[in-house]
Amino acid sequence: MKAAWYETQGAPKEAFQVGEMADPSPALGEVRVRMHASGANPTDTYTRSGLRKRGLPYPRIIPHQDGAGVIDAVGEGVPRSRIGERVWIYMAQWQRASGTCAQYCALPSRLAPALPDNCSFNEGASLGVPWLTAHYAVTMHGSVAGQTVLVGGGTGAVGYYCIQIAKAKGAKVIATVGSADKGALARSAGADDVVDFRAEDVGERISALTNGRGADRILEPFFAKNAAHYPKMLAKNGSIIVYGAGGAEGSISASWGIQTHPTLCFIYMYELPDDSYVKAVADFSSMQSAGKLRHLPVREFTLEQIAAVHEAVEAGNSGTRMIVNLP
Repeated sequence: MKAAWYETQGAPKEAFQVGEMADPSPALGEVRVRMHASGANPTDTYTRSGLRKRGLPYPRIIPHQDGAGVIDAVGEGVPRSRIGERVWIYMAQWQRASGTCAQYCALPSRLAPALPDNCSFNEGASLGVPWLTAHYAVTMHGSVAGQTVLVGGGTGAVGYYCIQIAKAKGAKVIATVGSADKGALARSAGADDVVDFRAEDVGERISALTNGRGADRILEPFFAKNAAHYPKMLAKNGSIIVYGAGGAEGSISASWGIQTHPTLCFIYMYELPDDSYVKAVADFSSMQSAGKLRHLPVREFTLEQIAAVHEAVEAGNSGTRMIVNLP
């Protein structure tokens, strides 16, 4: 099979290789997927770049957690009826050497749920990390029905799904965006109000939109940048769900915290409770099959352009998903 991989850490053009390697075979409880599309996320760049300074966990790594394709073989313990099934893939490379950026990917059957017929392979490859993060961030503290949810970065891969999940579950949604065009994109996902963080005082604007009360829940991709604004943004007894640091450090006022009683949670998508993945997959299937889910536009690359894919992800192109089409 053709695949992209790296055996050293560094810049994309220095680290990546593209070539041929042996096709994988599905082991016990696994399926093999003929990949059609592989989705790239910021977390896919961390090990390759050496950002986390942990070294290489495996001698050779085929990157990417997310993807979509068709099951063409199954291992022992998996029904043969799964062969031919369209699937989307999540967490393919979590604690494993081989992800989705190859013509074939073998992985546990549960990590390859069915892809509804009205969802393209490119859209399916856009799901994994963003959808699972968004779903847990919205739902982890119970119902949001009747609440005001503030979605930071409403046109980011996670934020765009956060808007839709929160709206589907009965919340009023305010989204922060970086331009008027992105404001329109966030509204297309269902945001009731948008705040341009480049042109407005976010804290003042959120306070005005909520009559001084603040949002009941903040879904936060940039904690270090935004923590100082929480006194104007969060309602008493509200919650802040942090899924992105946005910098090395962030701080909140202890006296404000004592008076406001906020719940502050940090989440890591790869280590959520087991049932959260099951619930996220079920809600995706329901919303997608009913035609109630929108996906961000994609930018398509060939396998030979893998370095450019990672450069684009590292540049932080909000509002667009980077997808590798597999030959």
